[in-house]
Amino acid sequence: MTDAAFKRTIWAHYRRAGRMALPWRHTRDPYAILVSEIMLQQTQVARVEEYYKKFLKRFPDFAALARAKRSDVLKVWQGLGYNRRAMFLKRSAEIVVRQYGGRLPRDRATLESLPGIGKGTSGSLMVFAFNKPEMFIETNIRRVFIHFFFKNRRKVTDAELERHIQRSVDKKNAREWYWAVMDYGAGMMNAERSMKTTPLPNPNRRSAHYKKQSSFTGSDRELRGKILRSTLSTERNKISVRALLRELDVPVARFKNIIDRLEEEGFIVRKGSYICIK
Repeated sequence: MTDAAFKRTIWAHYRRAGRMALPWRHTRDPYAILVSEIMLQQTQVARVEEYYKKFLKRFPDFAALARAKRSDVLKVWQGLGYNRRAMFLKRSAEIVVRQYGGRLPRDRATLESLPGIGKGTSGSLMVFAFNKPEMFIETNIRRVFIHFFFKNRRKVTDAELERHIQRSVDKKNAREWYWAVMDYGAGMMNAERSMKTTPLPNPNRRSAHYKKQSSFTGSDRELRGKILRSTLSTERNKISVRALLRELDVPVARFKNIIDRLEEEGFIVRKGSYICIK
């Protein structure tokens, strides 16, 4: 397929089925866009929609998030998963307020110095917050470019995709172009899910970077979430280690290892035989 034909296909689908109802597409506030991009990491759009407005209502800007208690931030985040992202957001807000006058930096290198922001997220922030024609890859973008430009290939690397992505970016309207590409990729995934008997093959399985997600049930990630949820459910965000062990019914060594990691990462504080979240 030629580049021109590819672009016509993407734009036509976007005009017909673009997801313009998504709330983060109706703001140019870099803070609100940062919140959406961190929430969207490894999480389905429908779940993020549920939490996005609630989070912004409670913490409307960098200053509000920076001065918030960790326990309050984690409580609003509960149920969205990957609690590290909430901590990354709060720490980023503190840095932005302290070092950048409450304004999100406008260059990728500085963005990538913030907690939880890697190459992909820095690129998406440059595009969606500032409409800069930067190159970035996420799962829907990867799916689209493998589908159109690497039909009979396996183990396709992101480096191979980059030249096609860079060549396609609309220099004047990067923001909407990437929305269009991502919406096409999301449409492909929805079509796969709807085919109950003969599902369409997901092009991302032909990526060199494809990894099947491990089961959440029984994982350390699930146990970490339960520990935080139980602690936050108490009146003073404080619970005894003995009570937690009784509730969770897991081997002591495994429990201690997870508690140690949560403390190292700044989620919890130990006070004698209790743990708490401040």
